[in-house]
Amino acid sequence: MPRPLNQFHYSLEHGELLRSLATMDRLLIIQDLDGVCMGLVRDPRRRSMDPEYIRACRQLEGRFFVLTNGEHIGSRGVNAIVDDAFGEEPEGWAANEGVYLPGLAAGGVQLQDRFGRVSHPGVSGRELAFLDSVPGLMVETLRTALMGPPFGLAPEQVEGLLEVIVLDNAVSPTLNIGALRERFADSPQRFRDAQAMAQQLMQQLLARARDAGLGESFFVHLAPNLGSRDGREQLKPATDTDMGTTDFQFMLRGAIKEVGVLVLLNQYFFVETGEYPLGAEFNARSAPQARPELLALAQRHFDPALMPGIVGVGDTVTSSPPVESGAAWSRGGSDRGFLTLVQELGDFSASDNAVLFVDSSGGELDRPGVNPPPAPGADRVPLSALAGITDPGDPLKLNVIFPGGHLQYSEMMIALARLWRERDTA
Repeated sequence: MPRPLNQFHYSLEHGELLRSLATMDRLLIIQDLDGVCMGLVRDPRRRSMDPEYIRACRQLEGRFFVLTNGEHIGSRGVNAIVDDAFGEEPEGWAANEGVYLPGLAAGGVQLQDRFGRVSHPGVSGRELAFLDSVPGLMVETLRTALMGPPFGLAPEQVEGLLEVIVLDNAVSPTLNIGALRERFADSPQRFRDAQAMAQQLMQQLLARARDAGLGESFFVHLAPNLGSRDGREQLKPATDTDMGTTDFQFMLRGAIKEVGVLVLLNQYFFVETGEYPLGAEFNARSAPQARPELLALAQRHFDPALMPGIVGVGDTVTSSPPVESGAAWSRGGSDRGFLTLVQELGDFSASDNAVLFVDSSGGELDRPGVNPPPAPGADRVPLSALAGITDPGDPLKLNVIFPGGHLQYSEMMIALARLWRERDTA
């Protein structure tokens, strides 16, 4: 008898996990992208994805959705990565075959089906127009700032960097300053100055939005972060060994991953029952923002007897010890909120939910990873090897760990799709 998912604890038993997933009658996988199924790189345009993994996601139709702070569309979107993975196919093949990754992007406000049909439920034309202006404002401000003190870069250096660090996403324009870490490798303080510069620029953009009458439309997401305080995500300062916050995303209110969990669960119930428990128009912009309110909403509207086993998969979870006696641990990471809600949904409904953690520390961005690596034959990771990720008092419990990163996780998904295909055709 396969083991229930919620009985795995810091487990390395991927074969046992695979057997458990393959026997579930109701399954909903909600998965982050960067660092989970593809390596972390400083320039998002260099990302790549295994075509066999993409085919596996297609075979898991109805049981698999993505939930990412990146975007589906644009030059740095995931759809372009899917196109590149099947570069030998004619133009339009991915859309015709329906192999794009379905689910939510931009934190939950960009919805896509597997044919690449994209919508932005609840987003106004005025908001989209303002977002369209943001990348230009970023470039204009950074061009001046990087050539001035304390950075003093030459114009040709600045132009090359701007191509990399300004992400002209349609609904989540982003500064990814990871490339500046390498540029200022001989002066760690300069990178901390760059973090401060990026944070100041984001506040300036919020002020412009307020002046345009859109003061309630946007917020700034930091990745990785040290959690939230007074409704604002806290910057993770760079150290000599940790890049800290590298991504500064200008995002629409409501674009938080935990809201996306309920949007996707609402879609799942419609496919299974023909009805939307939260209504056909429910979207990230109209939902509560606090996790306790989202959980209460789910408890009122979702039938526990019909709840699927939800598997949340992420790589960005952080935990930092208190800096002074009596202070609390700082727990954050852009995947923490949605993974915690997945865990809480399992508790309330008695559905067999699980949280999978993929170690993305082997990429080009400094991230805490499993350290030391597991010994050969080990069946679980000791808590002491997860410093910087979780801690003894952490309410988020990681069920299964993938210390081998995105390659190891992708292999598991490919195997799962094969088992489901055999089961469905038996």
